Amino acid sequence: MSLNRRTFLQHTLKTTAFAGLGAAYPLSSLAQNNGVRPAPMMPDPSFVETNGISMAVYEKGSGPAVVFCHGFPELAFSWRGQLDAVAAAGYHAIAPDQRGYGLTGGPEDPMQYDMGIFCDDLIGMLDAKGIDKAVFVGHDWGGALVWAMPRLHPDRCLGIIGLNTTAGRPADLPPVTGSEPSLIVMTPDYYFAKFIPTGQAEPILEADVRKTFDFFLSRGGIWDREAFARLPEDSAERKMDLLTMLQRENPPGEPFMSEEVMSYFTDTFEATGFTGGLNWYRGSARMGAILADTPTRIEVPSLYIGAENDVILPPSSADGMEDFISDLEKHTVMDSGHWTQQEKPEEVNRVIVDWLNRKIG
Repeated sequence: MSLNRRTFLQHTLKTTAFAGLGAAYPLSSLAQNNGVRPAPMMPDPSFVETNGISMAVYEKGSGPAVVFCHGFPELAFSWRGQLDAVAAAGYHAIAPDQRGYGLTGGPEDPMQYDMGIFCDDLIGMLDAKGIDKAVFVGHDWGGALVWAMPRLHPDRCLGIIGLNTTAGRPADLPPVTGSEPSLIVMTPDYYFAKFIPTGQAEPILEADVRKTFDFFLSRGGIWDREAFARLPEDSAERKMDLLTMLQRENPPGEPFMSEEVMSYFTDTFEATGFTGGLNWYRGSARMGAILADTPTRIEVPSLYIGAENDVILPPSSADGMEDFISDLEKHTVMDSGHWTQQEKPEEVNRVIVDWLNRKIG
């Protein structure tokens, strides 16, 4: 049997070799999560029991709560550039490793992953910390989660900030007209579709985890809108076939984060694998039914922050959100791809804090 790092950690944690770590890290959490270490550049995490999982939570500051929800393939660590700034501005900044990720981990059963469950995870976390209401900030899948919160739990929301991700347009509204068409050529090779079958994406993503993160967390390549538009329509790029691009010897894009950052993402996903995160895609088909009988209008103050070069979630995807959100502001971060809060942290922080101070503080 090939003994990779993930297999080694799973085996080692069954022995007593890690027993001495119990005082620093709850042994149950360490064992559950295959030896994932707490994130650098972040406060020490705490663990709260919520909705059947032990959720790792990084937090700093006091004041109105601001909960940061990460996307795929990310971690609470993705918000390392925001916690200090938001806490310094007078808020209680909170970033959990979400279900299926990092120190939180989660079941492998994809039926334990859907939008109702994710929202309940956050509600349980607030309850455990004695927090009545919060501003929810989400990026990528975390954005989809936070836009669902005011529909499923409006009484727990002070406000919503969607980073890159827009709120889904209610089915009872007519389609938006005149919006800029997507540059992506939709085919069965689209990454979202290829992530759904169990066991299809894992071998490719886990074959070389550092290569996966060098490709995903990058600038340029597929995150250069003008260059992307010039590519042939039958290319893997234009079809956003991420798994095919990743299997090239030199996938497109240039990493822009520090070695310490890239090593932590790599080490964590080498230990946990990608199944937990991929299960968010596998539960997506149930989202419509979960939200079917909820209010379609969002009444809490809301902010959308888009990124110029995000071709999957372009700023134009926010067109028409004013039709069903009573108090909405928009901002576009120029010269940024999909990983906006990590690529342009100072601008993202400035926009978030300014909005918080005007709408919440």
